[in-house]
Amino acid sequence: MMKKPFVTKAQVEEIVKNFPTPFYLYDEKGIIENAKAVYEAFSWNKGFKEYFAVKATPNPVLMDILAKQGCGFDCSSETELILTSAVGASGQDIMFSSNDTPAREYVLADKLGAIINLDDFTHIDFLEKTIGKIPETISCRYNPGGVFTMSNQIMDNPGDSKYGMTKDQLFEAFKILKAKGAKKFGIHAFLASNTVTNDYYPQLAGQLFELAVELEKETGADVAFINLSGGVGIPYTPDQEPNDIAKIGQGVHEQYDKILVPAGMGDVAIFTEMGRFMMGPYGALVTKAIHEKHIYKEYIGVDACAVNLMRPAMYGAYHHITVLGKENDPCDYEYDVTGSLCENNDKFAIGRKLPKIDKGDYLFIHDTGAHGYAMGYNYNGKLKCAELLLREDGTVKLIRRAETPKDYFATFDVLDYSAKINRILDN
Repeated sequence: MMKKPFVTKAQVEEIVKNFPTPFYLYDEKGIIENAKAVYEAFSWNKGFKEYFAVKATPNPVLMDILAKQGCGFDCSSETELILTSAVGASGQDIMFSSNDTPAREYVLADKLGAIINLDDFTHIDFLEKTIGKIPETISCRYNPGGVFTMSNQIMDNPGDSKYGMTKDQLFEAFKILKAKGAKKFGIHAFLASNTVTNDYYPQLAGQLFELAVELEKETGADVAFINLSGGVGIPYTPDQEPNDIAKIGQGVHEQYDKILVPAGMGDVAIFTEMGRFMMGPYGALVTKAIHEKHIYKEYIGVDACAVNLMRPAMYGAYHHITVLGKENDPCDYEYDVTGSLCENNDKFAIGRKLPKIDKGDYLFIHDTGAHGYAMGYNYNGKLKCAELLLREDGTVKLIRRAETPKDYFATFDVLDYSAKINRILDN
């Protein structure tokens, strides 16, 4: 199997006339079609809403594309709340799912009317003291502990996760929140990351639906929504079969009809907060081969580095690479594809079979639309690259300019060095 880029070599050659590599490129058409497929998959649920995980790709232009398809936004920090508000979202189009939360962030979330998703039992008291009340609509994050298995395979280990409340804490939280004036409740859980299986959401849904029935019965709380969170993954390697969102939606529907409807809870809304699935395949890091090195291994040096995409360096994550214009050439060369950081793990690929790469070739690094640009940093004084949007009509729009040295030095403005640095830059 092959992964096909959403842009050609000829298109990139035109783009670089205005925007030098490296840059992130996003596929507007793909983003829209995928969002429509998600809403179609859950159209059976009247209250369904996808709260896009802003942390995955915090760019207002991309967020606005999703908002036009009906998406809300899941935020985890003050700046993400500010960004979401700037896009035009307000009220219950915003979910605030944070942990170890500073007081000022709860204040802003409340001011925007966001649904607050409490990560910890002790945050009930903290929230009430901070904003002077308990909101009428509130959500709690659940952690079942132990390990999460599917088909006898361990998928993840919630018991080692810092997130969420135990079952006993969750029940007690609902009772206390109800006594303090909460009227509508939500349950939220995230049990496994980047699952490439159509069974994850349905299995998680079944567990949460049973929990919801038990919670309503014991506490009398009105469970208004159940948030399946994220965890629906994408196939980073070409041999993986992509998730089928229609089958996933149908699987959740079957659990809903089996568990919630007979319990008289057929009005519960289903929420999701996917980041990777919504945006991952529709973004790419485009970089140019600028050096080759022949020592104990064969190396190709590109003009991007881990500052631009840190997942391979941080996690050993696989991202498929297409050499544009050589899609049909045999992959009979073996390379480490490296960046220029003073770190030996600054490699986009290790021992990767690729076509012969010549200096000047453009490499399309797939599936970087989520947790790509967003995780960037400035080690070695490296600067973040631009973000571009390939629009439905084939034109390209700059949606975030590349950083400049002035951006890097801007926070030194409290020091005497600032004037010296600016004189150097201006010359």
